[in-house]
Amino acid sequence: MFAIREFVGSTPGPRLLITGGVHGDEFEPIAVIQRLITGFSEKSELNGTLTLVPIVNEAAFLRGHRVAAEDGLDLARTFPGSADGSLTERVADQLAGMIQQSDFYIDLHTGGTEISVLPMTGYMLHSDESVLAKQRDMARAFGIPFIWGTSAGLDGRSMSAARDADVPAIYAEYLGSATCSDAGIEAYFDGCLNVMAAIGMLTDFVPKPVGEIEVVEDNSEASGHMQLCHPAPFAGLFYPEVELGESVSENAILGTVVDFTGETSGNIIAEKSGRVVVLRTFPRVREGDSCGVIA
Repeated sequence: MFAIREFVGSTPGPRLLITGGVHGDEFEPIAVIQRLITGFSEKSELNGTLTLVPIVNEAAFLRGHRVAAEDGLDLARTFPGSADGSLTERVADQLAGMIQQSDFYIDLHTGGTEISVLPMTGYMLHSDESVLAKQRDMARAFGIPFIWGTSAGLDGRSMSAARDADVPAIYAEYLGSATCSDAGIEAYFDGCLNVMAAIGMLTDFVPKPVGEIEVVEDNSEASGHMQLCHPAPFAGLFYPEVELGESVSENAILGTVVDFTGETSGNIIAEKSGRVVVLRTFPRVREGDSCGVIA
């Protein structure tokens, strides 16, 4: 149901799956996987098997939207899917099967068209310490200077499909706001190669140096669920009063929602102290839309 490119090395090694385009409005992941496909078409120094999927959710991509029109389901909330279900459920089922057959998994994302996400890597706080240790190592090797470990209790995601299969998995986020930034592509390209080197797939590759990294691990219920935090009280325009990456205190004002007439407004109040890792950049909000996330 989606295009797959697989590269098998001359020597045995791990099976790594890298995906992009789980949401159809996230573009840096697609661009970097295209670059990886081109690069490995010209290389032979590979141990193991590298599987690349540039656009998992092709129907959503073709409409430039987070989800496909046919069923309106969010693929990142639909795993493990169903082989005889709707379009999105079938895609989830196919990808879940590929994750189960892998030794490591990287899922690349951005904030899409409506939000911006602080560049980060993340993982579920897996109950198996050996799996969790590998995820921590992968995230550090990726090299983006913010790492967020969150609850393993969230279902429906590519990460939960990996969790259920005990496959070490990380995801990455890099800004969004309907862009395709060169910096994001470079960070993802270097990060994927760094992880490949760390797990023994690239013996002759010299990883890019990794600088200081901030790690936040939060095992509270629903941590990592970006769509639930700081919801808009009603529909209107959102005016942010903080910046992405800013540290804020509990009860600080993150921004204000103003209704259609401009006569009613409501402040979005920080539910905890921490760092703003997600911020809405698309001004239109519907009631319940997330306006920001604090780690």
